[in-house]
Amino acid sequence: MSDTAPDEQPPANQPPTYHDSAALTGHALIQALVKTLDNSPGVYRMLDAQSRVLYVGKARNLRTRVSNYARPSGHSGRIARMIRETASMMFLTTRTETEALLLEQNLIKQLKPVYNVLLRDDKSFPNILIAKDHAYPQLRKHRGKRSAKGSYFGPFASASAVNRTLNQLQKVFLLRNCSDSVFQNRSRPCLLYQIKRCAGPCVGLVSEGDYAALVEDAERFLQGRSTSIQADLAKQMQAASEAMEFERAAALRDRIRALTAVQESQGINPQGVAEADVIALHLQGGQACVQVFFIRANQSWGNRDFYPRTGAGAEEPEILKAFLAQFYDDKPPPRQILLSHAVEDEELVRELLSARAGRNVDMRVPQRGEKVALVENALRNARESLGRRLAEGAAQSRLLAGLAEALDLDTPPARIEVYDNSHIMGTNAVGAMVVAGLEGFVKSQYRKFTIRGDSITPGDDFGMMREMLTRRFTRLLEEDPDREGETWPDLLLIDGGAGQVSAVAGILGDLGVEDVPVVGVAKGVDRDAGKEVFHRPGQAPFALRMNDPVLYFVQRLRDEAHRFAIGAHRAKRAKATSRTPLDEIPGVGAVRKRALLAHFGSAKAVARAGLSDLMAAPGVSEAVARRVHEFFHTQG
Repeated sequence: MSDTAPDEQPPANQPPTYHDSAALTGHALIQALVKTLDNSPGVYRMLDAQSRVLYVGKARNLRTRVSNYARPSGHSGRIARMIRETASMMFLTTRTETEALLLEQNLIKQLKPVYNVLLRDDKSFPNILIAKDHAYPQLRKHRGKRSAKGSYFGPFASASAVNRTLNQLQKVFLLRNCSDSVFQNRSRPCLLYQIKRCAGPCVGLVSEGDYAALVEDAERFLQGRSTSIQADLAKQMQAASEAMEFERAAALRDRIRALTAVQESQGINPQGVAEADVIALHLQGGQACVQVFFIRANQSWGNRDFYPRTGAGAEEPEILKAFLAQFYDDKPPPRQILLSHAVEDEELVRELLSARAGRNVDMRVPQRGEKVALVENALRNARESLGRRLAEGAAQSRLLAGLAEALDLDTPPARIEVYDNSHIMGTNAVGAMVVAGLEGFVKSQYRKFTIRGDSITPGDDFGMMREMLTRRFTRLLEEDPDREGETWPDLLLIDGGAGQVSAVAGILGDLGVEDVPVVGVAKGVDRDAGKEVFHRPGQAPFALRMNDPVLYFVQRLRDEAHRFAIGAHRAKRAKATSRTPLDEIPGVGAVRKRALLAHFGSAKAVARAGLSDLMAAPGVSEAVARRVHEFFHTQG
């Protein structure tokens, strides 16, 4: 049997080998399998009786590593439970231990084994980009792959941290943030120039050479060399004053003040650490919090907390090893990583991160000085964040238990799905699903549904709900018919009354899903919050008392679904508003569309242009020009 993942690349086309025995499980099974293994590096998988992956591990020597599990005693409670549940194993040899570590992390992210440490928050981090595909580079926020030409600075912990820094950079260095098409079509300076946030390159108020000097200063600042910038600005201000260019001297004075304010507003400015990630782990009650502080250019660029799944009881060295391998899977490691605890397989992890960075990565647990203070600060934040999360989790558990009692559920729901839709007279209709559980709102599980049914009449909320739920549960039945995963809901909440609830129950019944409770939440008298009425299929409606915490909890769930649905609708409406006839021309993608709009100024001007004029636009070939010309001149 082979279940190699699509992103696996086994060496020499060697498939993984699979071993099981109907008669053997646990220690006995592992003892039998050890005899079949050699001393190669590789990856092993432990599976239970239902072939669900319990654990994925890597080994420098498969025979030696797996033989450790064959011992009948001497294991932690976590490992002992895992061994007892093991009914079969899979093995895949690799050329090196580093290759095994890479494959192990790929499989962990794909299979999510219950006994492995798993980093659950995989959102990308924002960066600052000084785009250099234009004579006057643009300053902007950037996420995702670094494919655009320019200088990147980051990562920042959050979009707000980037926005604050961008605001400061505009005050000090006066770089433009407008798009190339807006820049191309300006005839007079914009408001940012008036409030001294831009040098006005769009209308020639700064030369290309002087603007390039501003760009260079911004890059020096983001690299941590702000002292020399301030000295240069002071010299320029003195020279302007001596030449009686008082307006220019005043502008330079304002820039110096802005730069001073930026330097004073930075929270933690380590003098001896130019570039590092400070990573601290606090473990309590089987739950973990990892705090990451980003230090770049001797400045703190924010922090982010993570709550990795600890694999049913892993210790600090194993958690940090898994965290580092997964955290830096899609982002370049910094030159230095400061840690609160030692890491399992430290040399191997350092080798992996250095290979990803393309240079040596210094990874250490500091023992003295400023670096220890940075780690202690991160560790304090991790401890406090986990304490707040545990307190919130306890409160959440009480709310879920109260909700189960109020709705006559057998057990507190571990996953609640709340559905809503949003539209204006049936246009740009969007359905939304939000998810809540033991840890509050699970935003990574939210889903948007573009309503596309041809048979749905404008404003048909029942039809929209039918399409949304049919798509959702059809996919669930295909992907997890046995309901063994964590994606099946224990409760559906619908914004609506008896009619909506009856319709939803009918939709689920048609799909053969009859054991998922459905509850409708309808506004009560005068549609006032606090007077909600709850509806269940075939049962009389009821209400909760006005000050019941469970009522407030349900209101938050409903309001979050409403907020998410409206946001998705507005985004779709804004996108539709920005569409032009150019979007309908085959072969004219986003790049050529921007080129045409930048050259002609509007879609209407493109429609009026002659063939020769179209061919004069940058990046537009004769074939594309003919296609555009024919589209506008053969309509109707």
